Amino acid sequence: MSKEHKITMLGTGLIGMFYTKTLHEQRGKDRVHAVYSRSEEKVKKFAKDWDIPEYYTSMEAAINDPETDVVVIGLPNNLHKEAVELSAKAGKAILCTKPLARNAGEAKRLLEFVEKAGVFHAYLEDLAYTPKTLKSLASVKKGDLGRILWVRSREAHSGPHSEWFWNIEQAGGGAIIDLGCHCIEIARNFIGKNIKPLEVMCWADTQVHPIDTEDNGIGLVKYENGAIGQFEVSWTFRGGMDLRDEVSGTEGSIWLNHFLRTGFEMFTAENKSGYVAEKSESDTGWLFPVGDEVHELGYVSMFNDVFNALDNGTEPMESFYDGYIVNAIMDACYRSSKSKKWETIHIIDWRGIEQGKKSSVTESFDKNYFLIKKERMPDGQLKLILKEKKSGRMIERVIKEGGHLEDD
Repeated sequence: MSKEHKITMLGTGLIGMFYTKTLHEQRGKDRVHAVYSRSEEKVKKFAKDWDIPEYYTSMEAAINDPETDVVVIGLPNNLHKEAVELSAKAGKAILCTKPLARNAGEAKRLLEFVEKAGVFHAYLEDLAYTPKTLKSLASVKKGDLGRILWVRSREAHSGPHSEWFWNIEQAGGGAIIDLGCHCIEIARNFIGKNIKPLEVMCWADTQVHPIDTEDNGIGLVKYENGAIGQFEVSWTFRGGMDLRDEVSGTEGSIWLNHFLRTGFEMFTAENKSGYVAEKSESDTGWLFPVGDEVHELGYVSMFNDVFNALDNGTEPMESFYDGYIVNAIMDACYRSSKSKKWETIHIIDWRGIEQGKKSSVTESFDKNYFLIKKERMPDGQLKLILKEKKSGRMIERVIKEGGHLEDD
């Protein structure tokens, strides 16, 4: 049964705004009751703008507000540990933004905090909840694409909006830890979160900005069943925010474009609205506005899932354990970018299945042949490429009327 929750919001930046906007305007009855920021000026304005009764410049006081039962963490990465530890001690449900932590060791500590305290926890990975992603996942789970072989996820834009993202000590990394966490978890969902990620090959470089961490990265994540997750991330992409996913299976494919090509395109020589969409770099010329930004970015479905799980005593789609696995994969990415080699993903307490070997890649056509490919030709004939089981030779055959193969 649905309940009414009063929330402490930690953070008044862009993510805190998106979270509050979603909760107040979409889900309805759940309200942010208390908000925290280190800046009194910012927290006062935020509380006024969003009609929030209480505001604090003390994180501990905000978390321990007697009226709230849920804490939402929308703070810089280096503050997640303190926020989670305090919230767990307060016995409140904890919802933490991505990435869970700056590295796997820190993420494992956060997981231990919530599990030892026995509190509800959710990893706020919004891009795993976009409308297109959820519908695609439903198709994949039904088997429409067969066995998933490869998932490519891309997020690219001109860089983060706050200075702390660019500071390696506060963030823990650059474009990979900021954007790669999204892409990695999207691929995990399609491949199967119970399938163990084994190793990573990653390239990362600082191509444009005067910073101490990467502004571009590409990685391959190899899974135990033979599937590959590929991510591409950039803080140097110009022209908006590029969010795309591709999924390939033995029986089909999915292509998703979440933000730049949504079916809403507009040209203006004099745009007076100012804001078009997140990370948009222009308000004139050809624009790509987004109809309902918080919905398209997954925030609405994410909070519905999380609060429904909280009300029903079930687990949300994304938990702190998922956040820990993502951090473990990203740690391997950073090691690989330095070693230029495949690096093992170190996971403590793996909770998925142990396959031991990758899935079979062969499909029998009949007792004599393996099927390699089936294709309808321009003349209407159905042509097969087969591998003879006994000899191993490749042959071509055409299916004749009655379903029989043509003679050799």
